[in-house]
Amino acid sequence: MPLTSPIEPILRARGVVVLDGGLATELERRGHNLDHPLWSARVLQSQPETIRDIHLSYLEAGADCLITSSYQASLPGLTAEGLTALEAKAVLERSVNLAVDARSEFLDGRNDESAASRPLVAASIGPYGAYLSDGSEYRGDYGVSRGDLRKFHEARWAILSESGADLLACETIPSFTEAQVLLELLQERPGTFAWVSFSCRNDETICDGTPIAECAQLLGESEQIVAIGVNCTAPRHIGSLIQHIRIAAPNRPVGVYPNAGQIYDAGSRSWTGVAEPVDFGDLAVEWARQGAQLIGGCCGTGPEHIAAVRAALVF
Repeated sequence: MPLTSPIEPILRARGVVVLDGGLATELERRGHNLDHPLWSARVLQSQPETIRDIHLSYLEAGADCLITSSYQASLPGLTAEGLTALEAKAVLERSVNLAVDARSEFLDGRNDESAASRPLVAASIGPYGAYLSDGSEYRGDYGVSRGDLRKFHEARWAILSESGADLLACETIPSFTEAQVLLELLQERPGTFAWVSFSCRNDETICDGTPIAECAQLLGESEQIVAIGVNCTAPRHIGSLIQHIRIAAPNRPVGVYPNAGQIYDAGSRSWTGVAEPVDFGDLAVEWARQGAQLIGGCCGTGPEHIAAVRAALVF
């Protein structure tokens, strides 16, 4: 019997799942200094209520899916900062609970109880490069073995797949080998769903130089993959990347949540340059016409971008 993807009710009702926008962007706008190896995950420990409030702001802007604050919260990264293994596990679980709590508050008192009206919670799984905190999630040149990548990912994968999240969001993946490892872990847990979203260097390759089509072919046969996509990539590359994914994996939805067009400076751990003066609402319509079915924003985007996306896409 075919598996039923958790995004299916929303796609049937609306045709497009609106994702949320940048978490770190909103934390910085609220005065948080994220110049730290744990980046936004640091706030999970110091001020978790702020993350919950940001989640709620995205739901109020029209997001159908929240992505948790666990992108940078790897077990090695957390224990390197002095946490015990149990404390690190609790931080990961907290990231999901904050999104679930925000969803509960958002839904409280609403009369529409249809599956399509219930926002999803996707537990974020960042790449090995996020743990390195040196910008290598935009290069993919880790210099480690496939076994090392599996060892890095498998414990967090186990925690988040059992956390109560609706699905997993493997994000900003720059490495084909890393995608192979993540697919292997997913297939070892039947009934778990995930999307895999790549960081890309241009119109046709992910950051390690592998064609996005090859990545889509790798993932496209698994019913546990709810979407194949691109995130934290400049908007100007998105249209072409959508087409490559659609051709290579015609049976899987395409997801896109680009950044605002800036360049990441690994030295200062910040985004530099002037953001591309794009209208996310107009772009969302174009991406939907090109075949994207999950659309949102990444670094440099906020609730106002998601509100524009929601308003522009007529359901």
